[in-house]
Amino acid sequence: MSDLEKARQIINKVDAEMAKLFEDRMNAVKMVAAYKKQHGLQIEDIKREELVIQKNAELLKNEELRSYFVNFLQSNMDISKAYQHKLLEGMHVAFSGVEGAFANIAANKIFPDAVAVPHPDFKAAYNSVVNGACECVILPIENSYNGDVGQVMDLIFFGSLYVNGIYDIEIVQNLLAIKGTTMDEVKEVISHPQALGQCAQYIKKHGFQPIEAVNTAVAAKMVAESGRHDIAAIGSDEAAQKYGLKKLESHINEKSNNTTRFAVLSRSPKAPSNVDKQFIMLFTVNNEAGSLGKAISIIGENGFNLRALKSRPTKELVWSYYFYAEGEGNINSEMGKKMLKELEEYCNNVRIVGSFEREISL
Repeated sequence: MSDLEKARQIINKVDAEMAKLFEDRMNAVKMVAAYKKQHGLQIEDIKREELVIQKNAELLKNEELRSYFVNFLQSNMDISKAYQHKLLEGMHVAFSGVEGAFANIAANKIFPDAVAVPHPDFKAAYNSVVNGACECVILPIENSYNGDVGQVMDLIFFGSLYVNGIYDIEIVQNLLAIKGTTMDEVKEVISHPQALGQCAQYIKKHGFQPIEAVNTAVAAKMVAESGRHDIAAIGSDEAAQKYGLKKLESHINEKSNNTTRFAVLSRSPKAPSNVDKQFIMLFTVNNEAGSLGKAISIIGENGFNLRALKSRPTKELVWSYYFYAEGEGNINSEMGKKMLKELEEYCNNVRIVGSFEREISL
């Protein structure tokens, strides 16, 4: 037997073993896709891929082959992601608004293969996941210019869903009107209160009368159906295209770095991980002097950094509040468990509603 024939025999044997291992790997990928669907997790995670490739590349002893092995690993990941995308087709993602709303844009960016399902308001979108009609819901929790979305924070506090990821989406507001409209004809602008707030100076400068709508895409639809030249909507490029409107002016929001943070919520919490670096915690404190201060001290003393602490009325008792906290650190660690135990002395309700590796900008 020649050396060539021996080499081919080895390759055939290895290929047969690899075929079996490939099936095993793809069966595991199928399990990963099912988990991501259940917990509302995004397929793409570039930083995670880089870490896995780096770690696995170090297993190779032959330095000459390392770069080829990295390409092999990346190819495996690309095939795995393609399979996951196929498996997640038909996943239902709820959002508030109609097609063209910023939440719809966010849904398409985070879950490009899923079916984005519109709902008339935040509560209806949230409840569609609670009752099982959708796998997850995408809701805005904060805008970099106009602040918190209190209604969504209340849904998180009073509801049963878990936050399994936060995504930052840049928001670009445009002035939209029916074709043939000129700037001097516009007297009123209609949009979601958050959008009106983001464009407050622009509205004041032009002397427009602001009118509130359920969301930006609904506003665009109303303007398109009105046939009027004296009213314009504030909304996205996608809304303009969807409802056949023209952009009278672009980027009319006050700040160029206008970003909205969207939370993805599902019925099940993501499994605890030792790589989680951020968490969201909701709590109420005992009605005793200094309870809040002591609770905050406990968080810091255990090595956790509070990125945000916000209060909202519980609506159960007059002047009674709950606190929404976003922190840095692994809440699943021993220090995290110790902190939660110590908080019980000063808090009558503590709940971790989210724990994840990091916030993602899209």
